[in-house]
Order: sequence, then structure tokens, then C-alpha cells
Amino acid sequence: MYDIIIVGAGSAGCVLANRLSADPNRQVCLLEAGPEDTSPWIHMPAGMIFIMRGKTLNWAYQTEPQPYLHNRRMFWPRGKTLGGSSSSNAMVYTRGHRWDYDHWAELGNQGWGYADLLPLFKRAQNQERGPSEYHGVGGPLNVADPRQRGEISEVFVRAAGEAGYPLSDDFNGAEQEGVGFYQLTQKDGRRCSSARAYLHPVRARPNLTVITRALASRVLFEGQRAVGVTYRDQAGQTVELKARREVILSGGAINSPQLLLLSGVGPRVELAKLGIPVVHDLPGVGQNLQDHLDIVIAHRECRQASYGIALSFLPSLVKGIVDYNRHRRGLLTSNMAEAGGFVKSDSAQPRPNLQFHLTATILDDHGRHLWYGYGYSLHVCDLRPKSRGYLTLKSADPTIPPFIQPNYLEHPDDLETLLAGTKVCRKILAARAFDGYRGEELFPGAAVQTDDELREFIRRRAETIYHPVGTCKMGHDPMAVVDDHLRVHGLTGLRVVDASIMPTLLGGNTNAPTIVIAEKASDLILAESG
Repeated sequence: MYDIIIVGAGSAGCVLANRLSADPNRQVCLLEAGPEDTSPWIHMPAGMIFIMRGKTLNWAYQTEPQPYLHNRRMFWPRGKTLGGSSSSNAMVYTRGHRWDYDHWAELGNQGWGYADLLPLFKRAQNQERGPSEYHGVGGPLNVADPRQRGEISEVFVRAAGEAGYPLSDDFNGAEQEGVGFYQLTQKDGRRCSSARAYLHPVRARPNLTVITRALASRVLFEGQRAVGVTYRDQAGQTVELKARREVILSGGAINSPQLLLLSGVGPRVELAKLGIPVVHDLPGVGQNLQDHLDIVIAHRECRQASYGIALSFLPSLVKGIVDYNRHRRGLLTSNMAEAGGFVKSDSAQPRPNLQFHLTATILDDHGRHLWYGYGYSLHVCDLRPKSRGYLTLKSADPTIPPFIQPNYLEHPDDLETLLAGTKVCRKILAARAFDGYRGEELFPGAAVQTDDELREFIRRRAETIYHPVGTCKMGHDPMAVVDDHLRVHGLTGLRVVDASIMPTLLGGNTNAPTIVIAEKASDLILAESG
């Protein structure tokens, strides 16, 4: 018997396990479907390329065919290990725009405005640059400047300035807008996942139990109160755990709504299709799915200054291995998206609506399709898409992935934003700084010039940039799943704490905000329990 059971040891779950087990009188159990985070590919920053290509540490989901993207099924990688996606992401530390959080508060979510959350961002953080109005030191999550700043990344930043865009050395300060180098969740040249930051330092606490390779299959209820969970262990046996106080779902935007539905919490009509007894008819579960759609413009590169796949790159790779093993420096500390930024597609925009990630290699199909030679790729995504999708069950079997329908580009404005973003990318890549480096444009390609041709390119090539949110949204309207204390509406003893509670998608990467959601939730839980 535990006081609290947390389902999912990802970005949010590790934070909760740390904060809630700080009281030695509170028995906390943390369940994770994946294995321990012992793989060297997790801790070496450049190793994420190998995680992306496998399934041991990656759920490797596939969406349903996308009607506005030539009916393509989209690859949705998600972390499956201690640390969740923070153990396999690009480690980019951004918080989004202050307006995003103030908008949440305007929607009726008290205590979720920017001024409310900034102290939690600072508490969570150990900013290696030192403390400031916007940054904290001494927190678990180490935030560092990149140890590797490749030549092509430097060229990109100069090119953006030449193209008329402001430059920035802090996207999380007074103003988000600008182009520069990202800060990273790294420490001493190694990944600082939420597991490394929050979980491993407290793993030996006697009141904290961590169970890996445990696939949660159902939340247990007595009436309308959550009292425990069942999970399948490595042998396929069903194990039951009980919770005195509450169950917290932290599986992310896919797994948390999936587990609610498996447990009889969700739209009655969907549950009836699979014969799942209804515990609570909650129509918003799995709805409101949002994600950042991304398009890539890629060039060959002429000076061999990028990260190439070529025999001539072997000396640089060998040096990188030596530098990493001896000093934790060099190219293997690269997150492969060293530079980027936030800009407006046009001057009429009230805030940045485009985000860049520059990869100093030819990145195609999430790195699963390799191009021989040297090149660079500029990603751009629409930060606030208007399209909304949904998630539901395919089966009552918890091992069967859910039905994921993001409905990318359903709203016509989203295509036009990506069209504008593609043109901005071309403008930057045509700047003088790239002269001498710029080779053939591989995609879209020189023949693709008209707006209609570019729209077709987007439909044919756009992919996720890995930020699904919203499927258990916070709010007080009929489609909200949790209230602003993250308690599931209509039930007791059950919360959701992860990116799925975001009412709207943030203007930036979602890892740091997810960690702060868990910091906020831990404060709320501790205040309620005394």
C-alpha cells in the first residue's frame, strides 16, 4: 500500500517522485513502462540519433493517415525509459512566450499565469550563467550553454542577422524574439534528463519505490474514487497496487488519456464501442490534441564544415570520440540543433509565431533516411496551430497503441503559416553568410518556387517536431478533463500531471514547461495534504 502512485517516470513523473517523497512519512510509488535509463545513447547527447531509430527506448507511435498531408502516417517518437522524452529529446531549454501562460490564466486557470510560474521555472533550474530576474541557480535541472557550436550553426546565426532578424542570447529572458544558440539541459557535457536531475539523486529514499518495465493497464476505482492501479510486469502478469491518497497519471499526451479510457473514464460512446464499463462519462478525454508541425529546407554544403556522412568526416568523428571520452566536449556533446530561434512571419504578428532549429547535417525523415555527404537543414514550425486532433482507443488491450489523429493542416491558416515560414527559411539561407557554404537545395529544390508548389511540398514533407499536448486539458468548460489543481473532473483521488493538461500549445519546446507543470502540481498536492 502506498500513499501516492505516479504512473509514468517521464519529464513530469520524475519531478513528482522527488518532491512528493521529500516527506519521509509519505510512501510514493513510481511506475514506468520502459527500462532503466542505463543506455549510453541516452547520456551522450548525440546518441539520440540511435534512440530515434530503435524501439527499446522509444514508443515509436504512428498516427492515422493525415488527410491534408497526402494520407501519410506520421512517425511520433516518444521516450520509453526513466526520464521519458527528456531522455531522448534534443535537450533544448525554452519556456515558451509569457503570453502563453497568461492566456491559460485568462481561460480561467487560476495560478497559471506567467508571473505565477516564473518562480517555479527559477526553482527548477540551475542556470550555469548565474542567477538573474529570469533565471535561478541551485535547482535540479542543469541549464548550460552548448559546449559544441559548429561552424554552420555560427553561419546560420550570422545569416539571420543579415536577413534582418534580431539576434538573441536568451530566449527565456525579457524578450523571446530573436535568433541565436539554444541553451541545453546538459551537465558536464552529458544529458540532464528529468531522471538524472530529479530521480537519481533521491532514488535511495526508503519511502520511494520505482518499478520499471511496468505497463499500467487500469486505474482502480471504488465508486468515483481512484484507489490504485494495475500493471503488467515483464512476465505478462497483472499486478495490483493500492493508493491511500491518490493516483497521478504522468504518461504524457498519449499514454495518460489512453489509460483513462482503458479505466472507463472518457466519452461514453467511445467506451461503449469496446465494451469498457463507464466509471465516469468525461467527453474531453483524448480531445484537443495539438502538435507543432515542422518543415525542413535542406542544402548540400561545400566546405565540409557540417557534420557529414562521408569517409572524409572520419577524422573529425574520431576526434569527437576522444574529446568526449576525455573532456566531455566536442561534437558528441552536440544536440544536433545547436542554433535556432523565434521570429514573426510578418510584422503584423503580435508575438513570434515561427520557431527554427538548424541542424548542421542533412536531416530527413527524423534522421532515419541518411544522405551521404555534407549539408545543413533548417527546420521551421508553426508555433500556434489552429488545427485540433484527437486520440481514442483501438482496443481494450493496453499493449495496443491508441488511435492518434492529429488532423494536421485541417485549419487552412496552418498551411499558410508554414508557407510563410518556408519563405523565411529560404531568405535566411540565401544570405551572404552562407556564400561559399551553400550547395544544391535538396528539398524543396530549385524547381519548387510558386506558392502552390511550396504548399504541395509542405503536404508531402512536413513532420512532427515532437510536441503533442492537450489531450487532458485543464479548464472548467465541458471539454476540460482536469481543473486548475489538475484533479480529474467528477472524480476524487485522481490527477493528471504532464503535457496533456496544456489547454493550448506553447510557443516553444515543451520539456521545460512540462517540468514546471509538475513543480506546480507538487506544490498544490503538498498544500492540500498538509
